[in-house]
Amino acid sequence: MSEDNICPTCGSPLSDPIETQSGRKLQRCSTGTWNKTTKKNEGCDYVKWLTVEPKELDEKCPKCSAPLVLAFTRFGKKMKKCSTSGWDATAKKATGCDFIEWINGTTEELDEMCPRCGAKLVLYTTANGKKMKKCSTSGWDRDKKQATGCAYVEWLQSNYKSSTSDGEEFLPPED
Repeated sequence: MSEDNICPTCGSPLSDPIETQSGRKLQRCSTGTWNKTTKKNEGCDYVKWLTVEPKELDEKCPKCSAPLVLAFTRFGKKMKKCSTSGWDATAKKATGCDFIEWINGTTEELDEMCPRCGAKLVLYTTANGKKMKKCSTSGWDRDKKQATGCAYVEWLQSNYKSSTSDGEEFLPPED
């Protein structure tokens, strides 16, 4: 077994690569597992993030007509970029075509009203495919780093059941 497949923390073998919902790939230590209920790792917590190779798309670059590829940043953000683009590490500058289109979520207006404030609801789909109904007045103030408008959110599960929430479960615990 090569050293690439050995956990540097405990010396155990690494598991087979798995793909996350966001499209990133990883290998865990074989003595560690992710508990979805507690949202914590059990056992050895070593995780090796793998590079996701860009996937060629059936679209052409609007600047140079070369094929576009779907690529991921090291933090998991998705983008369409020109297949001719690259990075010269020695010169520390981009090479090839500079076309990039970041893939963000989409918003659709719904014929439903917000149960909290009476404004229209929208269906928001994240770049990872998760869906939620939220108030059309909700937003984010980047300067103040806080939510604005109505806080109503209803996450839609993949099996089409929904759970109403105001987002409190995502806030850190109060001391």
